[in-house]
Amino acid sequence: MIKKLLGLSALSLSLAATQAQADKIVFAIGGTPQSLQGQTAQEFTRRLQERLGDAHQVEYYDSGQLGDERQLIQKLRLGTVDLAAISSIMSSVSPDFALFDLPFLVKDREHLKRIDQDIVMTDLAESADAKGLHLVSTWENGFRHITNSTRPINTPQDLSGLKIRTPQSEWRTLMFSTWGANPTPMAFSEVFVGLQTGVVDGQENPLSNIDGAKFQEVQDYLSLSNHVYSPIWLTAGKGGWEQLPEDVRTAINEVAVETQEWALAKGTELDDSLLGAMREAGMEINQVDRSAFVEASNPVYQSFSEKVPGGQELVDRAMALAEE
Repeated sequence: MIKKLLGLSALSLSLAATQAQADKIVFAIGGTPQSLQGQTAQEFTRRLQERLGDAHQVEYYDSGQLGDERQLIQKLRLGTVDLAAISSIMSSVSPDFALFDLPFLVKDREHLKRIDQDIVMTDLAESADAKGLHLVSTWENGFRHITNSTRPINTPQDLSGLKIRTPQSEWRTLMFSTWGANPTPMAFSEVFVGLQTGVVDGQENPLSNIDGAKFQEVQDYLSLSNHVYSPIWLTAGKGGWEQLPEDVRTAINEVAVETQEWALAKGTELDDSLLGAMREAGMEINQVDRSAFVEASNPVYQSFSEKVPGGQELVDRAMALAEE
């Protein structure tokens, strides 16, 4: 009888542990807490936990604690991570996402919202689904700028020979090689040391990422280029998403929409406030010659239209949305 009771007790504990595991939602990002990505993720986590109450525990990890974005994609597919914020590397999942690696495509945040509604959550979400990923929402990394420790960047010619860290995206590396730089793909978590030790001369990121990672401590020049608007996608594994209870999926969707609005407003605010912080840190700041960069970017658009099926149509649709 005692053995039977012990057996039942062990079974109950096992079932309880399984239930506890099922009620846990693991959410991970590669960015730092101070970056816009990190601030947005923390806001989402707070709101989602509040919405779900005690029935579910949202476990949040930042700074690549559970891996870089390439590793997080694999963990989403395996189901060991439930939600992750994935940025430029999505183009390695499906080439359609490289639309956002094209230079000077996104005019402003209102334009971005139209692209999100008409292209991202339709065409791009479908292509992600085919690769085992479920796109939940589009958040913001922001408009990207170039920093380095060699000289101000005014025209593409000023990038000649510079080793510029890029995300692990073939299109971002193509962009910078087209402009004359020596692009060096590297995980975000490795960039500070890479800049500090001279493995790379510079990098390109939104102001919030530059400030959050303290790149101003190891970079002398900030060249305001707005060359790419960089979204970040709240993403789930397709299989894991389908296994979540319906009320949890509904809560995640609703909170993600709220958080998108919060992120876009926060991004606008940070654009205005962080330039002062960069100046105070001693960085020399300049505006690039936009027209020179736009003209030098034609080969990138040509390559996209040739290599990505339906690529030219995506570009045409996205650009048409700028005028609405």
